[in-house]
Amino acid sequence: MKDTFKSGFVAICGRPNVGKSTLMNRLIGQKIAITSSKAQTTRNRIQTVYTSSEGQIIFLDTPGINRAKNKLGEYMLNVAQQTLSEVDLILWIVEPTTFIGAGERYIIDALSQTKTPVILVINKTDTVTEKEILEAIDTYKGVLSFSDIVPVSALKGRNQEELIKTILARLPEGPMYYDEDTVTDQPERSIVAELIREQALRLLDKEIPHGIAVIIEHMKERTDKPLIDIDAVIICERDSHKGIIIGKQGAMLKKIGSRSRIRMEQLLDCKVNLHLWVKVKKDWRDSDTLIRNFGYRND
Repeated sequence: MKDTFKSGFVAICGRPNVGKSTLMNRLIGQKIAITSSKAQTTRNRIQTVYTSSEGQIIFLDTPGINRAKNKLGEYMLNVAQQTLSEVDLILWIVEPTTFIGAGERYIIDALSQTKTPVILVINKTDTVTEKEILEAIDTYKGVLSFSDIVPVSALKGRNQEELIKTILARLPEGPMYYDEDTVTDQPERSIVAELIREQALRLLDKEIPHGIAVIIEHMKERTDKPLIDIDAVIICERDSHKGIIIGKQGAMLKKIGSRSRIRMEQLLDCKVNLHLWVKVKKDWRDSDTLIRNFGYRND
């Protein structure tokens, strides 16, 4: 280890679907946060760890910052805003465009009220020309003062070493907070639940995924063979949604389960016996009690 070891906490923020979770997964070299093209993919603050001989970066992947439409939305916004004030550095992820819409304006307002240094990360550079990247940089320079600006492609892994180097340069000297082989503080149960929700997000109609949560009721490794039994429940808000999630003759639920199981086996490095059920809890996203029961807690 080098004489000057850097360490600190770095929040990843941005409006929904700009690639926050994809970037974090890419930087730590392992899939922890779920990804999809739909909004509200990340609901909790997911903590992951990057460690090298130069330093340790603890990434906090926050929910997308946008206006709340229900109590779950308010919870997600509170988590994101609280995170920004607690970290050493903020990565603001944007797309390579000169159009700054209402979503970005909302984030600009939030970032302008914090004293935490901000690195602008222009993602999805694989989708545009060099000229368009430079135009985007010029546009964003005019709206906020940044410590650095780094263009990347989270999908292609472009410029990730430069981003890591830039982050470490901005962090203070400090201790190693986690063992060097740690990649997340998320319990396996939480990650497994999120893997199921990810497949539901990807496979279901646009409106339904926003109203689902996943609860792991049972997760235990067998003593006689390398196999983990997992019982999980998908919570939805409407009886009609339950029917869609299950699908004709159970086809959709089977598809969600099959795809989830493959990813669980990759994560857990053993065979998984997965049983999925669907339950209705009407309007759970506007119930403080149910939001807490389903794992969305401000603490």
